[in-house]
Amino acid sequence: MSDPIHLEADYLIIGAGAVGMAFADTLIAESDATIIMVDRMAKPGGHWNIAYPFVTLHQPSAYYGVNSVELSQGRRDPSGWNQGLGDLASGTEVLAYFEDVMRHQLLPSGRVQYFAMSDVQGDDAFVNRLTGQRYTVTVRRKTVDATWLKTSVPANHKPGYTVAEGVRFMPVNGLPTLTEQPEGYVVVGGGKTGIDACLWLLAQGVDPDHIRWIMPRDAWLLDRQNTQATDEFFGSTVGGIAAQYEAAAAATGIEDLFDRLEAAGVLLRIDTSVRPKMFHGATVSQVELEQLRRISNIVRMGRVQRIEPSRIVLEHGELPTSSGQVHVDCSASAIGNMSMRPIFEGRRITPQTVRAYQPVFSAAFIAHVEASYQDEAQKNKLCGVVPLPNHDTDWIRMMLAGSLNQYHWSQEPSIGRWLVQSRLDAVTKMLKSIEPHETAKKAIVARLHQAAPAAMANLQRLAKQIA
Repeated sequence: MSDPIHLEADYLIIGAGAVGMAFADTLIAESDATIIMVDRMAKPGGHWNIAYPFVTLHQPSAYYGVNSVELSQGRRDPSGWNQGLGDLASGTEVLAYFEDVMRHQLLPSGRVQYFAMSDVQGDDAFVNRLTGQRYTVTVRRKTVDATWLKTSVPANHKPGYTVAEGVRFMPVNGLPTLTEQPEGYVVVGGGKTGIDACLWLLAQGVDPDHIRWIMPRDAWLLDRQNTQATDEFFGSTVGGIAAQYEAAAAATGIEDLFDRLEAAGVLLRIDTSVRPKMFHGATVSQVELEQLRRISNIVRMGRVQRIEPSRIVLEHGELPTSSGQVHVDCSASAIGNMSMRPIFEGRRITPQTVRAYQPVFSAAFIAHVEASYQDEAQKNKLCGVVPLPNHDTDWIRMMLAGSLNQYHWSQEPSIGRWLVQSRLDAVTKMLKSIEPHETAKKAIVARLHQAAPAAMANLQRLAKQIA
């Protein structure tokens, strides 16, 4: 075996997925740092390399990618169940985008070295998986762990239940490979992947009565119209934020809070007779919601324990099945690591979300703070971790943490200027671009500002009620 090759750089970024790419892009733009990026995949883009073929973003493409390169080109979807809303890039588009960013943005800077198909060994070495070549690294400033969130996808997910021989079983990736009509489809999982699988089947013309959807927990969903990034949606996007604060300010209890959020159009649910217990931030259009409601065979008997050739055993009962049914695993959680740690810790940076639902904006913002501030305590104050939601009540903790960050940012004029210029922050641009004559927009902002203080005080009270 050849001797190790020694490298030096200011930063070692572990992971060339969306978070690592967004961090590197901002750091290159705002500092003179040199970077080594190491990733297990053959191409940049992380989990997008093995995502299921029909996957798309759930929120507009305008919010995704790196700061310096546009992904969406400002387009709207001209047809389909997202018609009229900001386009949702497909998995193949996202993967091609990140490869383009690496080839035409980061590498040409002369300050980025990229090593694919490599496994990190500790904090100062990595090995190429194909050649066995070992590299040692002197990191002059910091190591950035862009893999902390441990994004998982169905292709490499091991289900938390057993599957007996003779069961027709596949991850969601396998659906497009089917060559003949099965007796029916059993979709296991009520999150984003389960939603995608059901919508894809319905879009192919599958009879909704041929779909059995095993949903361990119903989920609160976001209305995609409230997440749009262009000025013509000011009323729904900024108005949706105002409605959140108003609901939070007026709520008399946790259940009343979610009733108010639903009544205001902030949160949606598939079945209005079932109280959701899950919230992952999955986003749907109203048309997609209507389509999902066509599926009447929804099983709410807890998590699957095992699938046998003739039955499915769940936490709270069992169901008959057969070899003619295709069982589709959609139980992978998008985020495999829900734990939190300080983002800045000595010579280590661990990017996490500092704004709800936006990991790539968060990575770019953290890189900006790293390039602009010296004091670690101040950096962590500006980059408070916004917890990733799982249970319904996590919405409360998420809102409190995100609003506190927003307050801290408002005290730093330089951050305000950065947010306005950031491609990944459409809302700040909307707020800063209001013209003096636009009274309707001003009224929405006034609602937001009026409700925010009472909302924060009330959410703190409600947070204490969470078990």
